[in-house]
This record gives sequence, C-alpha cells and structure tokens, in this order.
Amino acid sequence: MTKIMISPAKFVLGGGELSRLGVYLDDYGTKSLLVAHKDDEARVATSLTACGNKITSAGFSGECSKTEIERLLGVARSGGFDCIVGLGGGKALDTAKAVANNLKAPVVVVPTIASTDAPTSALSVIYTDDGEFEEYSFYKRNPDLVLVDSAVIAAAPVRFLVAGMGDGMSTFFEARACAKSFATAMAGGQSTKAALAIAELCYRTLLEDSVKAKAACERKVVTQSLENVIEANILLSGLGFESSGLAAAHAIHNGLTRLEETHHFFHGEKVSFGTLVQLVLEAAPQAEIDTYTRYCRSVGLPLSFGELGVRDLDPDRLMDVAKAATAPNETIHNMPFKVTADMVYAALLVADQIGRAA
Repeated sequence: MTKIMISPAKFVLGGGELSRLGVYLDDYGTKSLLVAHKDDEARVATSLTACGNKITSAGFSGECSKTEIERLLGVARSGGFDCIVGLGGGKALDTAKAVANNLKAPVVVVPTIASTDAPTSALSVIYTDDGEFEEYSFYKRNPDLVLVDSAVIAAAPVRFLVAGMGDGMSTFFEARACAKSFATAMAGGQSTKAALAIAELCYRTLLEDSVKAKAACERKVVTQSLENVIEANILLSGLGFESSGLAAAHAIHNGLTRLEETHHFFHGEKVSFGTLVQLVLEAAPQAEIDTYTRYCRSVGLPLSFGELGVRDLDPDRLMDVAKAATAPNETIHNMPFKVTADMVYAALLVADQIGRAA
C-alpha cells in the first residue's frame, strides 16, 4: 500500500503580504507573466516596482477553459517568460497553473478571495467556454508559492469567504469516505494519517470559527478567526482533499453544472449541497446531518435546489445530473460502496427535502 502526501513548496499568510509580491518573485526568475482580471492587476502594481522581476499582464477571460489556456500559452511562449503568476479567484489560479505546467515553469499563486482550496493543488478544474465542467487536469508538482494577504481577503465580498467554507466543509467527509474505501487520492497514493488529520482539522476549524470569521469579513477587518478560516479554506482543505481524496460531494457539484441555473453560483455553494447529498447517500447518522445543516444555515450556505436557483425539478433533468455525477471517471466512485445514477437521483431529492426543512 503506497501512501503519498503532497503540498505547495511554500505557503505564506498575513496582512499586507501582497505588497511584498515583488520580493518573493525575485526567487523565481526575471520575467513573469501575470494571469489576472484587469480589475486585479492594479493590486500588484506598487509591489512590483522594487523588484528585479519584470512582469507583464496577459489578462484573463474569466473561464478556465482549454481555449483560454491555449491563448495564454501562445503569449507565454512568444514572450519567453520564466515564471507564471496567477492572481484572483480559483479559475484564474487554475489557468495559471495549467500554463505553467505546459511550460515547465515555476508558478506563484496569489488568491484574492478564499472561495476554494484551488490555490494549493497540483491540478486545475477545466470547464467549457460556457462554464460546464469538462475534466480535471493533473500536474506533477504543486505551486512553488501560495501567497495570501488576509487584508485582501477581508476586503472581498463575504460571499466568497462563505463559499470557501462550503468547499472546505466537504473535505473531511470526502477524505473519510476515501479512507474507508482505500481510494487512490489525487496525490497518486492512499491517504496518509497526516492528510486525514488535516482534513478533520479543517472541519473542526470551520465549525469553531466560521461565524466569527464571517462577521469580521462583513466589517472588512482581520481577526484571528478570519485568518483561521482563510487557512482552513485554502491550505487545510487543499492538503486534505488532494492527499486524501474527493468522493461524492464534488461529483455532485460537477453534475449540477449541467443545470444552467447553477452557473451563477460559486463552486463551494454547489459543493455545500453536494455534501448533504453525500451524507444522504452514505446514510450518515442524523446527528451528523443535523450538525452539518445547522452549520450551513449559520453562515448562509445553500442546502436545496431552490437555493441554487433551480425551480424545475423535472425527473429527466435530475437524472441528467445524476448520470453526470456517476460518469466513469468521476470521484463518486471513491465512495466505499458502488454508487449508481438511480441512487444519486434518489439522494438528490431526499437531500433537497432535508435542506428545505432545515
């Protein structure tokens, strides 16, 4: 039995750290390509004036798609860049990682929101140009640096932070399922005890600090609870899922992208409902389901189709979701029992009813 745990080479979290990006970039070359929305570019302008690393912006379309990756690869190759910097949300960061992997270049990841655990991982979630899930793309190495400025996260809309809580809360439940089934995680082996412990720490940190962290973010201030949740959303969840594994919750998320109404909701918001579906699938103890639903209500995470904008529960549409969630390569097959589309269809309806009543 081979157990593997992987992680980024360096993780930095603190107030004001974005102002030191230029100092950090000096370790990774002299010419960097920035993948970021135009609105985010201004955040780094002052931090780059005092460094020897010349950085050029290539923009970002907003979707981590094969089309956008190919466009950026063309820019990177023609400019001879030796480092890729991803700045912004999960899709911008995943796109930067994809470009860096193709170039075999260092990648520096700078999240401006704490909405997912994407920053630390050696993979990208690839979508179509229209926003439907397409596939996971796996890489041989994690980011060289993940740089998180807690003051920037505090200034972002609170909905992003809460979405990250939804993504992070799934980590322990999926890691636990993978441990029971001896599944091979995305790191390439089975979970270490350390990775599973980190996944559980992520869960317990979120239970303890999320309400306080949300309040801090609403007031645009940095507190210890906020930094605890930022660490949970990005680092603990990232290490936990990548080295322990994903299971039903994220597969349900991927299935939900088949419903156009859900495209306006964040990854973690859809995963939040997917976690409840997983708990229904595995017949989790009622006390555990109650703890989970109370938590989601306390921070405002969705627990039903209606809260994800889906009003039309036509059986054919729901079965389409269930079939997508149980596609041959989906992570739902890491559950410690065989899962079929019919089982997911039933669990979707039951979870929706539980969520509405919570």
